[in-house]
Amino acid sequence: MTEVEIGVSKRARRAYAFDDIAIVPSRRTRDPHDVSVGWSIDAFQFDVPIIAAPMDSVVSPATAIRIGQLGGLGVLDLEGVWTRYEDPEAVLAEIRDLPEADSIARMQQIYAEPIKPELISARLAEIRASGVPVAGALSPQRTQDLYQTVVDAGVDLFVIRGTTVSAEHVSKNTEPLNLKKFIYELDVPVIVGGASTYTAALHLMRTGAAGVLVGFGGGAASTTRASLGIHAPMATAVADVAGARRDYLDESGGRYVHVIADGGLGTSGDIVKAVACGADAVMLGAALARADDVPGGGYHWGAEAHHPELPRGRRMRVGTIGSLENILFGPAATVDGQSNLIGALRRSMATTGYSDLKEFQRVEVVVAPYQPQ
Repeated sequence: MTEVEIGVSKRARRAYAFDDIAIVPSRRTRDPHDVSVGWSIDAFQFDVPIIAAPMDSVVSPATAIRIGQLGGLGVLDLEGVWTRYEDPEAVLAEIRDLPEADSIARMQQIYAEPIKPELISARLAEIRASGVPVAGALSPQRTQDLYQTVVDAGVDLFVIRGTTVSAEHVSKNTEPLNLKKFIYELDVPVIVGGASTYTAALHLMRTGAAGVLVGFGGGAASTTRASLGIHAPMATAVADVAGARRDYLDESGGRYVHVIADGGLGTSGDIVKAVACGADAVMLGAALARADDVPGGGYHWGAEAHHPELPRGRRMRVGTIGSLENILFGPAATVDGQSNLIGALRRSMATTGYSDLKEFQRVEVVVAPYQPQ
């Protein structure tokens, strides 16, 4: 790939965001009703390639159940208010009502409450009782201490999610999580991320992960780029990690690791382009936080917003535009790509002539930077 010169001593590779690319129609079109948007990971089949991000503004046990009933997967944040408080509804109401100037400091206090293992078990049991697949997420820092509680509670999919997760963490102060040993010893498939480069993703795939989350600092509520100067334009990141999946498939003799785009997916067009760049599924935060039946009540925030030492996110107002079902399946009442996400994905695949997600990963893409009107 062509490099550009930043200065005499520094060169850089050009990377692309979803807004920088567009999909090109082919010679064939299809009926949208004939298009399949289902996907599977390990033994689990899903009707839609949508994973709800483990964020308190998006996923509660009730919304995890609802998303499962709609054909997707809801991942509960096992370090959130649902595992710290017996009555999280009162805490969520307080977070929604916080004055902007006080929101970060008060959220840091709220999330300083210890995690209670018995609440992890109770919340996951509530989801399991509904009959939908059960998924929970921990950060790499908490995984060693809490994973046994999570596994004993009966998760179907275990998610290790951080701003960035590597297969080779180095620390002089703590014993790092040995991902390869950890995943080998678990009886459930593990999804790990974020990763944003070919090399980082390839190393994660070699640990035995069933899926890799792609993204770094690109979420709507994240300020990681401003705080740390780190950001991964998502079109390039997804395509790079998809390249690692292809090469690992050969290296491993046929083991397929799923690529899940996580961040920078605000509209249906972004979801379409994520799949076109090689994603098998997408993890959504802000896009689902706009639902009127999720815990955020029109607000959205992630774990970065209440980091005890260096917050790298914010509580943001996203508003509400309809139910989860309406956001996923419509009908859409606006033209901004915020609702009927699955209908838009189906129509884009049909317009370009592809019948399923894996076929659609081969669609032609061009560089065509978006110019706002």
